[in-house]
Amino acid sequence: MTATLILMRHAKAVDRLEAEDDFQRGLTPRGRSDAADTADALAALGLTADLALVSPSWRTRQTFDQLIPQLGAPTVEDPMVLYHASTEMLERATRDALAPGRTLLLVGHNPGIGGFAHKLALRCDASRQLPIGYPTATACVFELANEDLHQPTLVACVNTNG
Repeated sequence: MTATLILMRHAKAVDRLEAEDDFQRGLTPRGRSDAADTADALAALGLTADLALVSPSWRTRQTFDQLIPQLGAPTVEDPMVLYHASTEMLERATRDALAPGRTLLLVGHNPGIGGFAHKLALRCDASRQLPIGYPTATACVFELANEDLHQPTLVACVNTNG
């Protein structure tokens, strides 16, 4: 049985100087629009999420809020460990959360989220289909036979912010 994994970077956030601290940085109007556009593109693929792992920062939570109308109301977990998590930490959290026949959404930060997406794309010879640097509001969808992160299939890569 396959599992589906959606890896999304948070949308465009306000400048660091416009927030009290990095954790409290929220989305810009463009960021809210980009996240909603990504949600529309994911919904057009027929995706809904069963579980969402979301970094607890304000910008990732706001990004996730833009996804809910299109991707359903998944169970949400927001452990602090996801805030600026490394690629390896994200891979470990994903492995622990995967379930057969379910869709897992992971909303996080670069460089970890982009690194994780590129690592999976490299494993299925699809790295050229991912944008360089994994821009804000980018989401990649992978199918995982038997929840195996070592043999993913890239289903789609959505980059709506140009």
